[in-house]
Amino acid sequence: MTRIVSMAAIAAALSTPAFAGNLEEPVVEPVPAAPVTVVQTGTDWTGAYIGGQIGQLDADTSNGLSGDDVSYGIHAGYNYDFGQFVLGGELDYDATDTDLGGATVDSVARAKVKAGYDFGPVLAYVTGGVAQVDTSVGDETGEFYGIGMAYRVNEQWTVGGEILEHDFDDLGGSGISADATTISLRASYRF
Repeated sequence: MTRIVSMAAIAAALSTPAFAGNLEEPVVEPVPAAPVTVVQTGTDWTGAYIGGQIGQLDADTSNGLSGDDVSYGIHAGYNYDFGQFVLGGELDYDATDTDLGGATVDSVARAKVKAGYDFGPVLAYVTGGVAQVDTSVGDETGEFYGIGMAYRVNEQWTVGGEILEHDFDDLGGSGISADATTISLRASYRF
């Protein structure tokens, strides 16, 4: 019988829950969440810049003359970045010596408005404005429009390209109109 009593005592001891500490529910501390990493999708394009360009000018006149030649020049502008939308203005000047069958195109100066989208290190934009062409038969003011792209190499330097279409109605009062297309590669230094 002592043997049964001792087995019962052992069984009772093993089946009884152990109570340690107090009788209140334990407080579980929440695990702190990992900080959220914000991915910067855009690059700040705000600021002034200057640079140069080299390209090709192709001109066609209403009297059937046409020509193309190398163009090269300088530009200066300012962009303001509104987040992913970028708005800017620019002045540029291209020199050329495009022969149009006796007449020549000597230079084109432009005042531009640019509107673009910030893809991080790439800025894609549309542009348009007023252009002044200087030819051997006289000057003429016209309009232009086009597209461009700039790639940010580092904080100071960008490279890119532009394609512009120009329309001039009356070259030097001659009654001859002209259309010109320029394609250029550009490099700019940002301040």
